[in-house]
Amino acid sequence: MSARHSSRRDFLRGKAARDVVTDWLDAVPSTLDVAPVDTAGRYLISLKRRAMACDFVVLLNAGQHDAGPTLAVQALDLIEGLEAQLTIYSDTSEVLEINRAAAERPVVVEERLFELLQQAVALHRDTQGAYDITAGPLSKAWGFFRRQGEVPDEAALAEALAKVGSEKLLLDAERQTIAFAQPGVELNLGAIGKGYALDRCAELLLAGGVANFLIHGGQSSIIARGARATGRPDEQGWSISIGDPLRPGKSLLEFPVVDRAVGTSGTQFQFFRHAGERYGHIIDPRTGWPAKGVLSSTVLAPTAAEADALSTAFFILGPDGTEAYCATRPEIAALLVCPAEKPGEQIIHQFNWQAVDPDETAELQNLGE
Repeated sequence: MSARHSSRRDFLRGKAARDVVTDWLDAVPSTLDVAPVDTAGRYLISLKRRAMACDFVVLLNAGQHDAGPTLAVQALDLIEGLEAQLTIYSDTSEVLEINRAAAERPVVVEERLFELLQQAVALHRDTQGAYDITAGPLSKAWGFFRRQGEVPDEAALAEALAKVGSEKLLLDAERQTIAFAQPGVELNLGAIGKGYALDRCAELLLAGGVANFLIHGGQSSIIARGARATGRPDEQGWSISIGDPLRPGKSLLEFPVVDRAVGTSGTQFQFFRHAGERYGHIIDPRTGWPAKGVLSSTVLAPTAAEADALSTAFFILGPDGTEAYCATRPEIAALLVCPAEKPGEQIIHQFNWQAVDPDETAELQNLGE
C-alpha cells in the first residue's frame, strides 16, 4: 500500500479522489472496477462489473450519500445473482430448468421472476406479438444463438416458428407456476433481463436512501434517478446521448433523463450478410424473419424492463406500429432512426418526445422528420 494519508472513507466522500483511487482499489474485489470520474470539476464515483455479457456501471455523485458505494457493490452482487437465475447458458439456472420441465408439468417459479413473466406476456399482447420471450428457436434457426449467422431453409424456419408464441405459456397466478402448451417451447429473457436487473438495483439503492444515481448495462439499458450534481442551480436529471447508428462513435443527440429508464435496440453489432442481403439479429417472431426498416429504436419508460422490451418491439413494429402504441401510452416516449432513400442519410421519427425535451424535439424535426 502507498504511504498516502487519504483514507477509503475520503475516497467514498469524493475527497482527494485522484490520490486515493489506486490504494482503495487494492481493497475491493477483483471482479469490480472502481474509479472517480471528473466531469466539469464535479466528481462521480463509477463502479463497474462484468455480467450478462456486458459491463454494468453504477454512477454516484461523489460524497453525496455515505452508504452509496457500499450499496452499489451490493447492487452489482445482485446482478450476478440475477444472471445465474435468468441465463440460458448455465445448466443450473432457474430459466433453463423451466425450459427443461415445463412442457411435462407445471413448474413453480420464484415470485419476482413470475411477475417478470407476467409482464412479458402482457407486453406480447400489447405489441401485437412483436415482443416475445419464446422467440429463442428463431434465433437458433438463424444462427445468432451461436453467433454464426445463416439463412435457414424453409422447413427449418417453419419448424422453429411453430414453437414460438407467448400464448403457449400457461401462467397460473394462484399457484405461481408456468407450463408450456407444447414441447419445444422455451424462454429467453435476453431482451428484458438487463432492464429487469437494473430495476432491481434501483430498488436496492432507493431503499438504502440513495436518491441520485445512474446505472447502465452495456450503455444500451439505463435507469436514472434524481440528478447529476453539477453545481448549477437548474440541475435536473442526468444527461445521456443516443449513438448515431450510421456513424459509430458519434452521438446523434443528447437529452436529460429524469427518473426514467432508457432502452436502445439496434443491429449494428450483430448481423451477417448473405447473397448481398444484410440480416440483423432482431427477429420478428410473427414472421420468423429479421426485422428491417429501422436502424435503431430508443424508448423512455418508467422501468428499465419495459424500456428494454419496448425498444425491441418498436424496432420490429416500425414507425406506424410504434405510433399506435405510444398514442395510448403518454408515459412512453420513443425515437426511431430509419434509413432514408439516399444512402448514408436517415429519418428520425419521434413519439411523445416533447415530454422529454421540447428543445430537442424542435431540433429533431429539423433533422428530417
